[in-house]
Amino acid sequence: MEHEAPGDARQIGGGVDRRGALAGALGLALAAGCGTGSSSTGNGHGSPTPTVPTSPTTTSASPNPPALPATSPWLPGPGEIQPDVKLRAVQLVEALGSWPTGGQGVSAAGARVAPLGLDPALADQAGPLLSAADRAALQVIDAQYGGILTDSASVLVVCDQWTQSGADAVAAGGTTVDVRLSAATPRWTVTALHPAEPGPAAATPAPDAARILSDDRIQLPPAAAADLRSGAVHPSVLTAMLTLAQVYTFRVSVVRSGHPLDVFGTTRPSDHPLGRAFDVWEINGRTVVDPTTAHDLVDGFMRAAAAAGSYNVGGPRQLSGGSTPNQFFTDDTHHDHVHVGFDS
Repeated sequence: MEHEAPGDARQIGGGVDRRGALAGALGLALAAGCGTGSSSTGNGHGSPTPTVPTSPTTTSASPNPPALPATSPWLPGPGEIQPDVKLRAVQLVEALGSWPTGGQGVSAAGARVAPLGLDPALADQAGPLLSAADRAALQVIDAQYGGILTDSASVLVVCDQWTQSGADAVAAGGTTVDVRLSAATPRWTVTALHPAEPGPAAATPAPDAARILSDDRIQLPPAAAADLRSGAVHPSVLTAMLTLAQVYTFRVSVVRSGHPLDVFGTTRPSDHPLGRAFDVWEINGRTVVDPTTAHDLVDGFMRAAAAAGSYNVGGPRQLSGGSTPNQFFTDDTHHDHVHVGFDS
């Protein structure tokens, strides 16, 4: 089971050791008007969304290349549990992944970290956030809990990033970083960074993966899209995404890489690193964490996910029913997203 419980966890790409019917559910969603939600006009956390490319692109080089996209700081919105814990993680990633001309390199990144009151040596763990590019801009898409306990937390910081050198073209990319924190005064402190490592793209992507990557009803951040291209995502996940997209538009935060190896606080393997789970932070333009988002929308999505074959559906509220006693669950970690897991 994916259900969360107390302790610490391992991480993909962190350099450490690994360890009803569908029709009825879809009908409930349609009855609630879930197929025609409004489009999002912000990042769901109180900050305006910049006008940026929606998929990795490269512009042609010219003597006067276009400027890097304008970005805005991520800010927590209503409904967050311990919002400053997320903000602490995000501010570190924003400092590491954005720099003016000449600010590249680990040493310069460490200098940007120090004013946050964090260890400059964390820059050594930044991985793909740092490059040799002359300048970079980073936009946080979402900050989601990978786990939140009394004295420790995992915040999954999902981001787009653009880099440029000289008059070269702007290169678009991005990653997801599992930021580990420990309780401290006056603010929590960051203890480690674990950037996603999706792996190389498969020579031939699975047909369902290709369909998802081209489906504008399913929005994937860079690391999750790379997971699908790698061929390491289980067919049950791909089928469920396509099934849910018949009724909903939704934004995925994490699939396989960038997620803790174990269910946070336990030694039980998470379904995410096995390619058997995905998390959703926005449904029909409404963020899961926002207390004004209609319960029927999120609950309907959870029930539709269960009807699509998920044995383990987590979200902000405990739902009744299900094909097994523990098919639905809730906890503090899942107040900000819907977890959809598969056992095969």
